[in-house]
Amino acid sequence: MSQFNSITVDQLASLNNQEPVELIDVRTPAEYREVHSTIARNVPLNSLDPDAVMQSRNGSAQKPLYVICRSGGRSTKACEKFVKAGYDNIVNVEGGTAAWDNAGLPVVRGKKAISLERQVRIAAGAIALAGSLAALMTGNVLYAGIPAFIGAGLLFAGITDTCGMAMMLSRMPWNQAGGSEKTCSR
Repeated sequence: MSQFNSITVDQLASLNNQEPVELIDVRTPAEYREVHSTIARNVPLNSLDPDAVMQSRNGSAQKPLYVICRSGGRSTKACEKFVKAGYDNIVNVEGGTAAWDNAGLPVVRGKKAISLERQVRIAAGAIALAGSLAALMTGNVLYAGIPAFIGAGLLFAGITDTCGMAMMLSRMPWNQAGGSEKTCSR
């Protein structure tokens, strides 16, 4: 299986100044709405269809497709999906939107959102706490299975780098698009 290349945000911005590049942002619509590169379009990882993306490129299929997320994890997974589907000339943007914004490159800012990673920590902590309190307050040890289940899920997520809770939370209404945006550069 072929691999994909990586590029820094500064290199990508320089390339875009020479000739417009195609950049997809694979974060949730809510994360994208909060802040994204002015040249990015949103194609969430949880609904990414490599064939559909490539067919929508209108004659630019020979040019590289650049993929960005928040910091590089989800864009790496998206690049792997493209490669697995038989596409090459896919380029991962190192450091993601965080690096793009920190470099002072132009972004669109909109409604603030809680990151998916924080949502997972909040949900896992709340469920584990509720299960522990239920076991302590009722004396029923069966409730201890709730935090044990959450712990096993977090362990699995850490080992496989796949988080079922994040996938579920990414589909929640508050993580979908909507709201106003404004373009800015530092």
